Amino acid sequence: MARPVIGICAAVERARWSVWDQDAFLIARSYVTAIQDAGGLALILPPDDVLLEEPDEVLDLLDGLILAGGADIDPSTYGAEPHAETKGTVPERDAFELALARRALDRDIPLLGVCRGMQLMNVARGGTIEQHLPDSHGHHDHRRVLGTFDDADHDVRLAEGSLAHRVAGEVVHGTKSHHHQGVGALGEGFEVTGWAVMDELPEAMEDPGRRFALGVQWHPEADETSRFIAALVEEAAAARNGGAPRRS
Repeated sequence: MARPVIGICAAVERARWSVWDQDAFLIARSYVTAIQDAGGLALILPPDDVLLEEPDEVLDLLDGLILAGGADIDPSTYGAEPHAETKGTVPERDAFELALARRALDRDIPLLGVCRGMQLMNVARGGTIEQHLPDSHGHHDHRRVLGTFDDADHDVRLAEGSLAHRVAGEVVHGTKSHHHQGVGALGEGFEVTGWAVMDELPEAMEDPGRRFALGVQWHPEADETSRFIAALVEEAAAARNGGAPRRS
């Protein structure tokens, strides 16, 4: 049986490898490994101007979609002025991922947003972003050390019976965190189903009207014990084969 095809959107960054220092499309290997370990076929998606107007051209190839972590989202996409700590935005990536997210939600393609990806899903439905959590929440504990998940663990409380709860298999779920922004006003159709135990920051959201539309503020790809990417792959396989949504 053919593996379910999982698209994962690539970051646009300056990178160095071998003797080269160039602009590149990048994705952490941990995402791809998690997809493959769960039985999926990973397809890395770079920004493509044609797909801004015709996202179905690539979505027709996919059984599921992951919006990965990365740079801050351009505040102009949600009608805000940039905070001094909102840095490194990549409007090219934002526009591409917003087009894919909106259409994937319309088509009910299984969708998982990770960290930035959760925020991007929220913006796609008209929501906003808290641009610097130390200002709004008074601490740096959601991103303790730049560039590492060391000492990045904290607990999230999940709503009983929610998709996030069913995937995690527990109400209090340990997570790995690396972000300084978070969801502000909630986008249309989403419900918050997870909150940081330490400060009640929204950490999971989902659309109960879709078979699998879930955003998590943490990084399941950095946790080998996490079931979240595997659950997306399983749902994509069920959708591909015409099955009903999985409930566990």
